[in-house]
Amino acid sequence: MKGRKMSLGRFFSALFLLFVGAFTLLMLTKVVPYLSFEPEIDFLTTKTDRVLGRRDFQVSFYIHIVSSLWVMGIGIAQFIPAFVKKYPHLHRTLGKVYVFSILLLAAPSGLGLALYANGGLPAKVGFSLQCIVWWLTTYIAWREIRQKRWQTHTEWMMRSYAVTLAAMSLRVGSYAMVYLFHTKPIETYLTVTWLSWVGNLVIAEGCLYAGMGAKLVTLLKK
Repeated sequence: MKGRKMSLGRFFSALFLLFVGAFTLLMLTKVVPYLSFEPEIDFLTTKTDRVLGRRDFQVSFYIHIVSSLWVMGIGIAQFIPAFVKKYPHLHRTLGKVYVFSILLLAAPSGLGLALYANGGLPAKVGFSLQCIVWWLTTYIAWREIRQKRWQTHTEWMMRSYAVTLAAMSLRVGSYAMVYLFHTKPIETYLTVTWLSWVGNLVIAEGCLYAGMGAKLVTLLKK
């Protein structure tokens, strides 16, 4: 029974990592067109000419979409025990890239974008808090590993990556609300603005409460 539970757990973990990997590749196809720097592309068409003309918005947007993409991709590998044990030096290097990309690029630029979020004050506050929580959880994870506190480092990295995956949850949640519950666009947008990262953090806390953080540390040390 115990072996069956472990196999089932590994199966769902592998399935989750595969899903995140596939989503990251999908997002790559979405990001590449923006690198033409043309204003009439997808998300940018929802912004007014005044916003599109602002230099701070432009800088924040392009930094955010690129840095968030590689942060999401790098983060996957950090939770694969086989990779961490086989390539410990690469794990540490990628971990530093992940941390400082969020602290110096992705979170600050996301905060800059939040100021111009569609949906009014509720959306602006939601995205702003997301970026602040993202920055703080990542910083604490980095601080803990510097103190050689492996357990708490792993737990805070799980929280950080939960917020990183808000981009995925936002899109999945949007499709689910529209096609399953037939919600209106503004209802969908404001709901997923908050649910995408708060919901992810609730799931992460549930996993930590169930002992997943400790199990992951044990696997990494075997």
